[in-house]
Amino acid sequence: MLPRECLTGGVNGGPQEVNVLAPNDRSAFLSTLPAARSDRTAALAIVGVSSILFALAVPFARVPLARIPAFVASYQSALAVSDIVTAVLLLSQFAVLRTRALLMLSTGYLFTAAAAIAHALTFPELFAPTGLLGAGPQTTAWLYMIWHGGFPLFVLAYAGLKDAGGGVKIRGTVRRAILCSILGSAVAVIAFVWIVTAKHDLLPDLLRNGHFTPTQIGVISFVWSLSAAALVTLWFRRPHSVIDVWLMVVMSAWLFDIALSGILNGARFDLGFYAGRVYGLLAASFVLAVLLMENVRLQAQTIDLLGMLRRQSASERDRFGERERLFSAVVESSNDAIITKALDGTITAWNRAAERLFGFSAAEAVGQPIDIIMPEGRREETEEILARTRNGEVIEQHETVRVNKSGQPLDVVLSLFPLWSSDGKIIGASKIARDITERKRTQAALNREVEERQRIFETSQDLILVTDGYGNFVQVSPSVRDILGFRPEDMIGHNATEFIHPDDLERTREEMRAARRGLTKRSFEARYPHRDGHDVTLNWMGTWSEPVKRHFFIGRDLTEKQAAEAQFRQAQKMDAVGQLTGGVAHDFNNVLTVITGTIGILSEAVADRPDLAAITRLIDDAAERGAQLTRHLLAFARKQPLQPREVDPNALVVEAAKLLHPTLGEQITITPQLTEDAWPALVDPSQLTTAILNLALNARDAMPDGGTLVLETRNVFLDEGYASMNPDIIAGNYVMIAVSDTGTGIPAELIERVFDPFFTTKEVGKGTGLGLSMVFGFVKQTGGHVKIYSEEGHGTSVKIYLPRSTGVQETALEAMRNVPIEGGDEKILIVEDDALVRQYVVTQIRSLGYNALEAANAAEALTLIDGNADIDLLFTDVIMPGAMNGRQLADEAARRRPALKTLFTSGYTENAIVHHGRLDSGVLLLAKPYRKSELARMLRTALAS
Repeated sequence: MLPRECLTGGVNGGPQEVNVLAPNDRSAFLSTLPAARSDRTAALAIVGVSSILFALAVPFARVPLARIPAFVASYQSALAVSDIVTAVLLLSQFAVLRTRALLMLSTGYLFTAAAAIAHALTFPELFAPTGLLGAGPQTTAWLYMIWHGGFPLFVLAYAGLKDAGGGVKIRGTVRRAILCSILGSAVAVIAFVWIVTAKHDLLPDLLRNGHFTPTQIGVISFVWSLSAAALVTLWFRRPHSVIDVWLMVVMSAWLFDIALSGILNGARFDLGFYAGRVYGLLAASFVLAVLLMENVRLQAQTIDLLGMLRRQSASERDRFGERERLFSAVVESSNDAIITKALDGTITAWNRAAERLFGFSAAEAVGQPIDIIMPEGRREETEEILARTRNGEVIEQHETVRVNKSGQPLDVVLSLFPLWSSDGKIIGASKIARDITERKRTQAALNREVEERQRIFETSQDLILVTDGYGNFVQVSPSVRDILGFRPEDMIGHNATEFIHPDDLERTREEMRAARRGLTKRSFEARYPHRDGHDVTLNWMGTWSEPVKRHFFIGRDLTEKQAAEAQFRQAQKMDAVGQLTGGVAHDFNNVLTVITGTIGILSEAVADRPDLAAITRLIDDAAERGAQLTRHLLAFARKQPLQPREVDPNALVVEAAKLLHPTLGEQITITPQLTEDAWPALVDPSQLTTAILNLALNARDAMPDGGTLVLETRNVFLDEGYASMNPDIIAGNYVMIAVSDTGTGIPAELIERVFDPFFTTKEVGKGTGLGLSMVFGFVKQTGGHVKIYSEEGHGTSVKIYLPRSTGVQETALEAMRNVPIEGGDEKILIVEDDALVRQYVVTQIRSLGYNALEAANAAEALTLIDGNADIDLLFTDVIMPGAMNGRQLADEAARRRPALKTLFTSGYTENAIVHHGRLDSGVLLLAKPYRKSELARMLRTALAS
């Protein structure tokens, strides 16, 4: 026990502290309680009195007295009982403290008790003339020595094992240790009895004729020395406990016992014999008396404590009753279901909120298993929760599903707490259940709405911007990459003024202010600079949300719309011009018919007059030139009479080359590059020849210092993707005839005007501006398509696509188109300066399964190459504006990333590019335009190279 006890027994098992005053503070075990001054004083007084009595008895120790064997029996019995009781009391303390020292001391008392019993049984004339157990004349003398020498040894062991905390504790069970102590004592005594009885003759004599022998003197002196050593050891083993002090008193009496009955006396039944036995009995009684008095005192304290506890219990019951009434009121008035259950899942309490939530009344629910509200498939959850409760775990905010009486599922959040009994054991669980069905339904609806809006935000092709009241971007949709070239994180946190074109900034501010005034869904246009520098016009719908203080904008890219409108206007203009020029040419032809018809008559009339004849020839030449001009105008207006037939394009190109050699001059090299299996084309051969000659003459004018002219034929298939970018063409099979030069090229700003009639960059008198217009009109009238590629300083390539003649067998090119398209998952970097073409290529490559990155020039491409180590292929245009063209970009990329593969593309044909010396032979090039199957095949070829 402790001087202050903390007992449990309050409401809900809560600890209630009970103060028990112990004035003498001696409620700890005597084996560990430090000795007080009163203990030392009492012990010293007893030793002093014992010493005085011992001194008085010493002179008379050898005085013979009456022989009273019954005294020995009484003495031995009292001694055995005293030692056994002492051992039991010490073992009861050992059962709590579990120290080896206390076990050793208890064993010493058990050994002493057993030895005293054996000594009494073998003592002569007590139970038999010579003693029981086959005792001899020396048996009791040797048993006395063993008995009085054994106990000091146990005391020495106790002193060696003890410390301030009681000493080292045993590892095994207490029951086993006590059993071993009892059995060990018994076995030791039995062994010694066997030696001094059965082996009596082997032992030297201690008594002869009733007197001590020298052996007796030596043995008893050794035994007395052991006792003295035990006393001294106890004295020096500090700090002293109460048991230690009284053990020293025991050992002092033990020394007086041995001295009087074994050293100073002369024989049995003299004064020393009787006085020594009295000292021995007193020695056995000192510790016992202290232990018994301690038990009496503890019993008195226990009675006082019980009285105090009864009074406090009555007070606690009253308080508990009041708290229970308050607790019941709180439980019953709670809006949450409160349920208690036993550890086997049986419901023990059920409040009104539980009745409302689950539909069962308290009478229906209490005593039933908790499974009545568990849905099918969740029964294992009950076992898991109960197992966690048994381990004392608190479960909070556990979302799950339960069912009510009608079987309707309920979403609930549970909090479970273990219920503790007054003795500290878990006896059940308390559960608080809150219905969150409506909250879950609302949350699910909100999540769906948020998810839908997020999907719209992420997949929108329009640009969605959210700004705060100061114009700072809060959210930017991923579509900004495709529309403006920026990443969302490049804009978030920045102000909108950093991205709006300066000329449109004030109008945007006015629209935002109007939205703040309540005018919703404002529609306006504003330009935003693209990351590569060009402006993008966006049509904006904007609104303001006052609750969240945010502007919301949706911007639609007008680039394609503006391009389509410009193309439509160009087509309308060309059609209008064509109608005009066709009508003028038709009427002019009528005039020329009159002129040319009458000039012949006039020339015959003035044949004899040379001066007038020369004038008629001039008029005739002028009329012929006018007729040629009207043919060009009719060709542009697509109203010239055509005579299409099936033509071999290779043969026609070869004939045209022959005609061009004397016309172009020696400084220009003509190089035909003809496809062996070129398809026949359905075309007017004379008009086609004229078109090739016109293109060749334009090429000659672009190469004043000489150069190379490449005439090329090829079979092509223009797919839906190409047709979608060029509305004037229908997807299908075409024969391509390309005329490419290495001349000065055409400035980018003039490309769109080269097919306009009467537009020319030549000096006055050097051209009419109808050459390319005639080619354009003739090709369109034939049902074909013409495309021009040009780069200043590099040259020009004009590609004529003529309809393939029908009624022929499928060629290898057509068969290739039907081969399944193979894609991949590699990462490809597309470098193209034309935004529209770049967007088209990126879409096609992504549709093949590849990961696509895009750049508008070499500088952007190198930045992406440095920042993406997993790029597998560089797909770049050959001719690009800026400090670095495609070939130079490929060389720099190879220097930085030696393993990076490259595929080139160009508006020029492969033959023209190689011939111009812009690429090494064997370098992969995909000529524009190309179909998806050709793109897929070349990508796989490049990746596998």
